[in-house]
Amino acid sequence: MILTHGPFPSTLTRLTSLSNPNHPLSISVVSRYYYGTTHFTPTIISAAPRNSISSVQKGDQVSIEQPEIIFMGTGTSEGIPRVSCLTDPLKNCPVCTKAVEPGNKNRRLNTSILIRVPKPSGVCNILIDAGKFFYQSALRWFPTYGIRTLDAVVITHSHADAIGGLDDLRDWTNNVQPHIPIYVAERDFEVMKKTHYYLVDTSVVTPGAAVSELLFDIIHEKPFIVHDLKFTPLPVWHGRNYRSLGFRFGNVCYISDVSEIPDETYPLLRDCEILIMDALRPDRSSSTHFGLPKALEEVRKIKPKRTLFTGMMHLMDHEKVNEGLLKLKETEGLDVQLSYDGLRVPINL
Repeated sequence: MILTHGPFPSTLTRLTSLSNPNHPLSISVVSRYYYGTTHFTPTIISAAPRNSISSVQKGDQVSIEQPEIIFMGTGTSEGIPRVSCLTDPLKNCPVCTKAVEPGNKNRRLNTSILIRVPKPSGVCNILIDAGKFFYQSALRWFPTYGIRTLDAVVITHSHADAIGGLDDLRDWTNNVQPHIPIYVAERDFEVMKKTHYYLVDTSVVTPGAAVSELLFDIIHEKPFIVHDLKFTPLPVWHGRNYRSLGFRFGNVCYISDVSEIPDETYPLLRDCEILIMDALRPDRSSSTHFGLPKALEEVRKIKPKRTLFTGMMHLMDHEKVNEGLLKLKETEGLDVQLSYDGLRVPINL
């Protein structure tokens, strides 16, 4: 498997030299409660060339020949750059200063990915998390990559950087499609009943007002199916006594918000091909997130083929940190890099 954003590099270690996100690209209802699983047979699809994204015109929906992930956002809840850094008269923040530059990979919105699966009827688009900055992410990447519909949203937890954009889904349900299924754990659905009560119970909405039309599917910590794709929840701790979910689909494991991985989750991570995992800061962990040293410890324990870190704060300079991570390829054989907003990763399902 090759990770790419521009023409195919020979290895992941060339991620640091990839061009900016506008470079030409080649890569080969009522509320429902669904608990079941079905047999799932993985299919491996080879990468193949396709049209450059520079040719995407307004309204074009670009087909793909292989499943892929698009990183919609790779930053913290507050995003990067921080306003407080840009307005500080006494101190210069090098990362936030770089982040205002067009195409700079330090510019990060709320952590989120879009899974795209080609089907005979068209491309299926499954979003993991719709945080506070989701609309800005969609505004940047949906037109760029020829994406129009949202077939489902899967929620990791109920913090604002994961569910704050649910209201913005009205643009899709008002203008593109009739509704969007939301797959969410019961504990997080209970939070939504308070934070987004008018989306859960639309009877309270003023007649004539337009809100997101969402179908809530309650999930548990066992496999479930979204448009024929099997998701296996990866339960983790996101701070003391706060449960968050990562998800495995195919041989991709996605854990965006984690401070500790419980013992019972490790067996679900076996034979992981691509690991996408939380790495907040370069020096240490916080009470709710892995820092880079702890994240690397987990990589050594899980032993994925490749790792892309996400959820980075403004202390993580993309180029500098990736330069250091490249050395681990030489010394330990670890294929690890920071992701960035707009990165596309072909995957096998």
